[in-house]
Amino acid sequence: RPVMTAQPTPQQRGNEAEDLALAYLQAAGLVLIARNWRCRLGEIDLIMQHHQTLVFVEVRYRRSARYGGAMASITPAKQRKLLLTAQYYLQRLSHTPACRFDAVLIQGQQAPIWLQNIFF
Repeated sequence: RPVMTAQPTPQQRGNEAEDLALAYLQAAGLVLIARNWRCRLGEIDLIMQHHQTLVFVEVRYRRSARYGGAMASITPAKQRKLLLTAQYYLQRLSHTPACRFDAVLIQGQQAPIWLQNIFF
């Protein structure tokens, strides 16, 4: 008798997308500092080290390119929230390293797309 598998929840899909993005970035030489770092201002999916640069990574998954796809889901409001959350994180450090914002976009079954320095 075939086993019925439940449709993954959005949270499960998000976790799978983050797992895929993390493996992709680690294979490119980045080192994980924190995952799903949260504060009262928001959440950063991945905080990673790339050489001497601290990288704040937003992971976006969309099943299709409909409605603009994964990149279009990083709205100006989302960008502001990420910036404020990253600033809060940086205030907690003893010194401020060079940093940047990257995105890993995953659409359907396509390979991840890694965009570096996307906001500023």
